[in-house]
Amino acid sequence: MEAAMTNSSHHRLPTPAHAAVCFVGVFLMISCGLFVFGASLHAIMFLCVIWSGAHAAMLGFEFAEVRSMMNTGIVKALPAIYIFILIGMVIASFMQSGTIATLVYYGLQLLSPGVFLVAGFVLASLMSVATGTSWGTVGTIGVVLVGIGDAMGIPLPLVVGMIVSGATFGDKLSPISDTTNLAAMSADTQLYRHIGSMLYTTVPTFLIAIVIFGVLGYGFRDTALPHAEIAGIQGALEGAYGLAPLITLLPLVVMLVLSIRRQSPEVSMTASIIVASLIAVLYQGQSPIDALNALWSNTRGTTGIDNIDDLLGRGGIYSMSWTLLLSIMALAMGGILHEAGFLKALLNAIIGRVQRAASLIATTIAAGFIGNLSMGEAYITIILNSQLFGESYRRRKLDAAVLSRSVEEGATMTTGLIPWTTAGAFYTATLGIPVLDYAPYAFFNYLNPLVSVAMAVLGIGLLKRREMPAG
Repeated sequence: MEAAMTNSSHHRLPTPAHAAVCFVGVFLMISCGLFVFGASLHAIMFLCVIWSGAHAAMLGFEFAEVRSMMNTGIVKALPAIYIFILIGMVIASFMQSGTIATLVYYGLQLLSPGVFLVAGFVLASLMSVATGTSWGTVGTIGVVLVGIGDAMGIPLPLVVGMIVSGATFGDKLSPISDTTNLAAMSADTQLYRHIGSMLYTTVPTFLIAIVIFGVLGYGFRDTALPHAEIAGIQGALEGAYGLAPLITLLPLVVMLVLSIRRQSPEVSMTASIIVASLIAVLYQGQSPIDALNALWSNTRGTTGIDNIDDLLGRGGIYSMSWTLLLSIMALAMGGILHEAGFLKALLNAIIGRVQRAASLIATTIAAGFIGNLSMGEAYITIILNSQLFGESYRRRKLDAAVLSRSVEEGATMTTGLIPWTTAGAFYTATLGIPVLDYAPYAFFNYLNPLVSVAMAVLGIGLLKRREMPAG
């Protein structure tokens, strides 16, 4: 893999100091570009690629070699790129088939004052798993839950902390989440191996969060429920969709069953897209052309409730372009940093002294939080930290899924707890509560990394690397 770096006499190895300068430059360009100058993240990444390439040239690499490094970084991600495209189509087809509308309709029936926080947490978790997006969950059912919680007199920072916790659950765990796929891809592990590894730490944290929200919510058990608001939302959904669960939830069932049977993500997603599109045409009355066009760019819902209509208009290949293009540019930069030896030099300087597996996992999680603080975006943090720590996990014979899990628990889990990240800014703008106000109540987000470190100390969930057969 590092042949380009070692088999020519005019190539030099970067020193730890040179590697640090290269990485600090990347961090400064991203953080200053985003938060001081308000530049586009994609444009900033273009400058970061140039910066990384220039530092590779200082080591004696020619342009053709630098381009080959970029290609290597991108080629490794091709399977995930296919999945990114499918994710957009899954979301759009689920909207068209009424699958998401059904989840909202029946999910609202779970709400009652005494269990509002628990039910809201579970509902947001189910929504985020089904859609694979924390932003879509916050911008839709999250807005609904804020309105209901406000009418009940429940403190809104607590309500928003509950919503962010549930939304992050699916963003971390869903097989159609972009961060879930990105972490698996970046750590070079299979998607379902990555998800299976995360279950070790995510399930206990989920149960702990349910208990906490249950205890806190019990104090509001005598509060009246705003039936009129809930009925209005349900009536609008009934008017726009057929909501027979045995029909509309079939695409979700197909995807879950195939996933459980360990079919590849491409197969399970494609099957669910086909089933959902058929339901959209045969049951919801969509024209075949509209259902097909929605797979490229979905159209806004027609319930008459703005937030719900925005939710129902999500999805399509086009909707994934921002994340996909950013990932390609970050992967190109990561290819340079890895193949030219910068990552290895920095790795030896920073974590060469880390001996225990638990310390390595804690360091990985901390690096994810610091990366989010520095760069304001979890996508780049996931990619860079996967490349930075990969060799250390291999040396300790830890499975790549332990790396991908730790990377997500440092990056995905903390991005919504930082005011200046894209996620933190979106949550504040959408739900109207500052990050520092709701963060203490986003129990799932900050407990998950703590549970992960504690389990590593106890030796639980430390999956060993599986040797691949020759050939």
